[in-house]
Amino acid sequence: MGPAIPNEPLVAQVMPKTPQQLVTTRRRPRWLGPDNPRMQLSFSKMQGAGNDFVVIDATREPIELSAEQYKHLGDRRFGVGADQILVVEHSDTPGVDFRYRIFNNTGDEVEHCGNGARCLVRFVHDKGLSTKTTLRVETVNNLLELRLRHDGRVTVDMNRPLFALAQLPFDGEGLQSRPMGDFELWPLELAGGGRVEVAVLSMGNPHAVQIVADVDTAPVAARGPQVEHHERFPRKVNAGFMQVLGRGEIRLRVHERDAGETLACGTGACAAVVAGIRLGLLDREVEVQTRGGTLVIEWTGGDASVMMTGPAETVFEGTIEL
Repeated sequence: MGPAIPNEPLVAQVMPKTPQQLVTTRRRPRWLGPDNPRMQLSFSKMQGAGNDFVVIDATREPIELSAEQYKHLGDRRFGVGADQILVVEHSDTPGVDFRYRIFNNTGDEVEHCGNGARCLVRFVHDKGLSTKTTLRVETVNNLLELRLRHDGRVTVDMNRPLFALAQLPFDGEGLQSRPMGDFELWPLELAGGGRVEVAVLSMGNPHAVQIVADVDTAPVAARGPQVEHHERFPRKVNAGFMQVLGRGEIRLRVHERDAGETLACGTGACAAVVAGIRLGLLDREVEVQTRGGTLVIEWTGGDASVMMTGPAETVFEGTIEL
């Protein structure tokens, strides 16, 4: 077998020498009885700054999976393993190239994923589904513009941030926020004791960003779930931990809703930078260092869109029996 061609992963039946040559076939899930028809599902495993995804092409025919099947795909021991599952569909909306659905490992459909959006652009180009360098895609509640750059990175127009508490949603009744810059920090009493201050906003999904002295020692594993499930967030929230290194550079860790801590979170990076700008800590263009890689976030304020630039790569391709 010859060497793999870049961006054109090969399918092999033997243990590959490169990740692009890998094919994965898993055993039939136990929840399916003998009378259920077997389904061979092709997928691509992709990552953007370490945030990893199973990507499924549903442009040729509709694909409807159950919550249990999505859980199985995302399972790192019994399935393929991913932070989220992305389903790419054709769009019936005029002027929109694709519909893009995002499922957590719980099987729940969620609103937005910036790192996933970048992987979508790479996916549709590698699969020959589009030759456009700029794509418009729709999610369950959003319309995004995505641009493939000459250096292989992808820039995503993440739309404007939302600050109305009802749009997150966040219940601030009875709380006294602390003004900072032209924004505010909200106090949260945590279960089991302790208190944190968070900046809250939406990037199409809810975020609560707290400032920490050092992300390496920040109690993400303990405090992340406490913030995620706090009663003030009726639909739960993504919990960000931001260390400010300078006006153009931060380090960030994010505990994501229904996924736990991930190596990177695109909307979390956008939310942290927007919060930092409004709090008076950051300039309009910021380099965000995550554990999985570096993202560049730009926001000029007001009703302007947040622009995110970062990598997107195919790890391997395969099939799985569901």
